[in-house]
Amino acid sequence: MLKAEDKKITSPDGKLVVQISANAGLPSYSVSYNGKIFLKPSPIGLKTNVGDFTKDVVLNDTVLSNSIDNTYALPNIKKSQVHYQANEAVFLCSKNGKRAIDIIFRVSNNDVAFRYKVYPQRDKLSCVVNEETSGFIFPEGTTTFLCPQSKPMVGFARTMPSYETSYTPDAPMGENGRDNNGFTFPSLFKVGTQGWVLISETGVDSRYCGSRLIGRADGLYTIGFPMEGENNGNGTASPGIMLPGYTPWRTITVGETLAPIMETTVPFDVVEPRYEASQKYEYTKGTWSWIMKMDGATVYDVQKQYIDFSAAMGYNTVLVDALWDTQIGYKKIEELAKYGASKNVSLYLWYNSNGYWNDAPQGPRGIMDNTIARRKEMAWMKSIGVKGIKVDFFGGDKQVTMKLYEDILYDANDYGIMVIFHGCTLPRGWERMYPNYAASEAVLASENLHFGQHSCDNEAFNACLHPFIRNAVGSMDFGGSALNKFYNSNNTPNRGTKRVTSDVYALATAVLFQSGVQHFALAPNNLTDAPAWAVDFMKTVPTTWDEVRFIDGYPGKYAIIARRQGDKWYVAGINAQKETIKLKLKLPMFAAGSQLSLYNDDAALNGKITPLKINKKQEAEIVIPCNGGIVIVN
Repeated sequence: MLKAEDKKITSPDGKLVVQISANAGLPSYSVSYNGKIFLKPSPIGLKTNVGDFTKDVVLNDTVLSNSIDNTYALPNIKKSQVHYQANEAVFLCSKNGKRAIDIIFRVSNNDVAFRYKVYPQRDKLSCVVNEETSGFIFPEGTTTFLCPQSKPMVGFARTMPSYETSYTPDAPMGENGRDNNGFTFPSLFKVGTQGWVLISETGVDSRYCGSRLIGRADGLYTIGFPMEGENNGNGTASPGIMLPGYTPWRTITVGETLAPIMETTVPFDVVEPRYEASQKYEYTKGTWSWIMKMDGATVYDVQKQYIDFSAAMGYNTVLVDALWDTQIGYKKIEELAKYGASKNVSLYLWYNSNGYWNDAPQGPRGIMDNTIARRKEMAWMKSIGVKGIKVDFFGGDKQVTMKLYEDILYDANDYGIMVIFHGCTLPRGWERMYPNYAASEAVLASENLHFGQHSCDNEAFNACLHPFIRNAVGSMDFGGSALNKFYNSNNTPNRGTKRVTSDVYALATAVLFQSGVQHFALAPNNLTDAPAWAVDFMKTVPTTWDEVRFIDGYPGKYAIIARRQGDKWYVAGINAQKETIKLKLKLPMFAAGSQLSLYNDDAALNGKITPLKINKKQEAEIVIPCNGGIVIVN
């Protein structure tokens, strides 16, 4: 036990320090690292319909402390074996002489996680949380790398928000996003010359809502609940919890460099599985026709062609996208599944999330939102060997929507089906919570490269953000690594958008972007019109990893990271800057004198493979032109 006058929790290595106080009855905390302030004293507390726990709060003398030392294995995150060590402190807070809430902090070497436990008040065994005042006050001079939350019920068929807006790098504080709607998680901050902070949340399920970040004055950002208009106005924006009950975890990752930001596992460290896996799930590579050929290609003959293509690539799945119910039909899908099985290729089937919350017309509709219809459909899928589903068009973070995500996952597990979400919210620890969860989009993904040249022109810029922000906290189903020069079914310049990035860039993003299940934007024509070395690389690149390391980079400018599967390392880098970058990389995962293979580009973005020898200092000199890439493989 600690005494409350200590008001301090430190990381196991002693560098990360959280200071707690309740001056004048107002609870607050601050965060420092190596003696430098990263978060100034910031508010904490809840306002509920059974009590206001943001003021007149007494911090009890006794603090419950605990050392946490856990190991766990997850095949589908950035690191397959995790050893989580942290110090935990539970601060007991009372109001009017009665225990009101506990504020629970866990502090590991670069991560802070905190949440609340709310106790019954008088005879009340349930409550509505009307506001969470948890805040983050940054020092002056901090800049932001934030993604604005969209207005509800806008965009295609009124399906937003769906975490598909653009980041603004190195922006000043003091804004609150578009139309004053705040920002989506995760949220990255550069604290002067001191380092970096990544703010997010984890452990969100049917027992709470998803939240956003609200920008305020004087460097303050606070937790914001969903907008009333989300889900067509249906469902409450304020979450309800049973008492006693917990809120989700708020997470703060701190680093003097970007390494702790990119390498963090805190979204998974502080959560637990919600249910047992019904079977051992496979994480696969696959192809999909829609990204190049759009809706009209969701027909039997084209999908059969893509099954053959997946088989030729050594992949195990094909994603059959929207409108298969009317353009192929259930009987022909059964035939397609049987044909795929003969090639060792299984199907993922697309579904509309449906319901009363948007106007997306693509079918199948009216299935995933209804328990009876959903389970009947999943029984049929199991009977024909369907591997997984991709459920699209959610558009909201209310508690009722979080329950739908959980219900789909839980039912799918009964039938051995994996789940990908699109047009959706950010995953919040779901890889560990839900064993059949595969990935979520929740990013401005590859479809936008088809829809507009502006997205193609900014492809490398966006890709240099994702490893440090969106993909740092959860699997990201981007659907990229295109080898077509043009985003159309014939790979011809007469229509569609043009890819401005190189083939090596495409290979690099297959490593940079982490998702246990990947359906790449490759096309059957790539077997003959793409370089053989690029196709061969895409045949063998893993989708699951044992380890990750930050090498170098700056969000929106360039990114270089390393991933390991078994004893094989892949170092991947891309450059979004106009200027060619020349770097000397420290690569301690390779022994001095190692002979490696380097995939790189010339100034005209023509790629090739050349031998690379690591010097005695375990360094390598690399050059990456604008929109180009490198991959180093042992």
